[in-house]
Amino acid sequence: MKFGYFDDVRKEYVITTPTTPYPWINYLGSQEFFSLISNTAGGYSFYKDAKLRRITRFRYNNVPLDLGGGRYYYLYDEGDFWSPGFSPAKKELDSYECRHGMGYTIIKGKRNDVSTEVTFFVPMDFNGEVHKVIVKNEGESKKNLKLFSFLEWCLWNADDDDRNFQRNFSTGEVEVKGSVIYHKTEYKERRNHYAFFSVNAPIAGFDSDRESFIGTYGGFDAPKAVVAGQSTNSVADGWSPCASHSVEISLEPGETKELVFILGYVENPVEDKWESKGVINKKKAEEMIAKYATVADADKGLAELKESWEKLLSKYILESEDDKLNRQVNIWNQYQCMVTFNLSRSASYFESGVGRGMGFRDSNQDILGFVHQIPDRARERIIDLASTQLESGGAYHQYQPLTKRGNDAIGGNFNDDPLWLILAVVAYVKETGDYSILDVMTPFDNDMSKATPLADHLKRSFDHVINNLGPHGLPLIGRADWNDCLNLNCFSTEPGESFQTTTSKDGKVAESVMIAGMFTYIGELYARLMEKIGKQEEADRADSEVAKMRQVIMKDGWDGKWFIRAYDDFGKKIGSDECEEGKIFIESQGFCVMGSCGIEDGKAIEALDSVEEKLGTKYGLVLNNPAFTKYVVEYGEISTYPAGYKENAGIFCHNNAWIMCAEAVVGRGDKAFDYYTRIAPAYLEDVSDVHRTEPYVYPQMVAGKDAKRFGEAKNSWLTGTASWNFIAISQFILGIQPDYDGLMVNPAIPKDWNGFKVTREFRGDVFKIEIQNPNHVSKGVVKMIVDGSEVAGNVIPVVGDGKEHSVTVIMG
Repeated sequence: MKFGYFDDVRKEYVITTPTTPYPWINYLGSQEFFSLISNTAGGYSFYKDAKLRRITRFRYNNVPLDLGGGRYYYLYDEGDFWSPGFSPAKKELDSYECRHGMGYTIIKGKRNDVSTEVTFFVPMDFNGEVHKVIVKNEGESKKNLKLFSFLEWCLWNADDDDRNFQRNFSTGEVEVKGSVIYHKTEYKERRNHYAFFSVNAPIAGFDSDRESFIGTYGGFDAPKAVVAGQSTNSVADGWSPCASHSVEISLEPGETKELVFILGYVENPVEDKWESKGVINKKKAEEMIAKYATVADADKGLAELKESWEKLLSKYILESEDDKLNRQVNIWNQYQCMVTFNLSRSASYFESGVGRGMGFRDSNQDILGFVHQIPDRARERIIDLASTQLESGGAYHQYQPLTKRGNDAIGGNFNDDPLWLILAVVAYVKETGDYSILDVMTPFDNDMSKATPLADHLKRSFDHVINNLGPHGLPLIGRADWNDCLNLNCFSTEPGESFQTTTSKDGKVAESVMIAGMFTYIGELYARLMEKIGKQEEADRADSEVAKMRQVIMKDGWDGKWFIRAYDDFGKKIGSDECEEGKIFIESQGFCVMGSCGIEDGKAIEALDSVEEKLGTKYGLVLNNPAFTKYVVEYGEISTYPAGYKENAGIFCHNNAWIMCAEAVVGRGDKAFDYYTRIAPAYLEDVSDVHRTEPYVYPQMVAGKDAKRFGEAKNSWLTGTASWNFIAISQFILGIQPDYDGLMVNPAIPKDWNGFKVTREFRGDVFKIEIQNPNHVSKGVVKMIVDGSEVAGNVIPVVGDGKEHSVTVIMG
């Protein structure tokens, strides 16, 4: 069942009912000010950090689900009232539509012959959210209406806001001047920032105290002020500050009223906080309001935002015979990659924004799918990440985006983390040709007195693996590897203990075959980078260590038909046919094959065949099989989930992409693309009622075959799935891979494809690439023609003239 449709021309998903299976959201902002907005205008806004600079309040897991908070509007019409986005009033609408686009959302609703359209967006280079509201009288008689706005202020620290009520009920402060409501809680003390909510029209009234607006026992569905058709002009003094305007609108038949509301964030220098005693300095806010003072100004800002996204998405354009594939690659996958780059795993409808911040592993992977869009921002992020690395080569697992300091609460010792830094840097250098990043003096633990060149950080990342090997010569797992729930040194027996931070063992026995596979793949990339910058001795050393690891994997990591997953603290195999449950895991199959383990003797193919046989389902590949049915203390959190959910035999879309890549490595393009279509959102729109999350973005996981809700997705938007699936399709299946000296072309496509075209911007040039497959092979390039001349090999050379170049590639 569908709940909307794709509008590819406008690059929008159009939702045709407010009652989607779960709130379907979009993200506004791509720089420093961000907002989450659902198809009924729920969600919240923040500046840089969803924990420390939360601007509007939101209640997770709220009842009702869609009334956790948002930027709400109400129309009052002679005793009747409704919301143009259905919620929060929940009055039946005569028509409804929500369009989620690239950085903007448009919600339309009609009732009582009054149509309302609200466009929400965050303009470029602007720390605020603009709402363009259009109200039209489509009836035959005059309408005397009131428009009420409403949002609720968060008291900045979202974690504290949600629990420290003995203080917070006494701290809220606002100022009201004209049509602007200013949120200045804690501004008189240590804060130098405030927020505001404005409208570009005279107001009939306002409210800044929530209880006055909704009533002591009222709700967002029928606020006291809206029901009465009259604001109370309340000024918050503690309790729960809010911001609500009421605007009188009189419309003759066919007449339209247009308004602009702005939700903004301002920082003032400490020495320039005040206009006069107790009155905040409003100069910056007034400048922001003036910038979008008219509807024409708002339209211009929206046009600039759309133009920015057109430019970003023009850097990689696929033309294939499959419209769903084109849609997925050209629009929604790249859009999601931008969102995950900006927010890592911090703020979604499944991540509260107060816990994870920016993940070291997560953010390094997010760079892979984003670096072609804005390389300069990727460069900056790499340095931020490397600055949280420790001198040992390990790293803080997370850091807060506002402070860029490592998160002590979670710490480090996730032994896969260091390798992801190498992968991100290699991707950046291949994309840009900018080797200077390797010379950037980069601190350890943000201490510049300990700074060394970034190249040294990569060496320490590489050495962190070989300096932490277990009894078999495989990498020690630490607290966990990529699978945060495989906690082989935890042994938790106390309810409520964190599996990730509780360690009961010395960590000298439990080993990860997945990290070993990563090391063979990423270590090879490290060696080639060192070779490229003239460090041949280091390259040779790296090659030697990678070769040793491959031997160890084939000796102690091969189970007979697939690669085992790990060894536990007792030296017993995990992910082996010897096990009662969890006989095979997906992660080690993907990375060991990507790392060229078992390629020559056919074991790689055997492992991948086992993946399809043991892990395959119509909705994707499950993480492990059979599912765990009881708690295994020596394995940790993985065995706590019900069978089929999350890491316990759920379909983790993230590592499905590794199998796509592995299948492409061995030349099985049909199989790689089959796996791709099983989890790509564009191919799943028809089962939206089963899938439940947004049909335009990847979720983290889908309930596996053992689950009671097989096929149901969770944790959409913020997932490494976005980046890795873009890499799987663009670089491994379509096979256009950035390399040091150009674009390597090495497709692994379904045999029945006739070919495809890609427009790829690369280092200032634009390459118009046509892949022809006359013999219907899956892999192999026999001829390449660049600008009319045949080129030896399969690498399109960098031209560097900033012009468009024609490339024809013949497969065979």
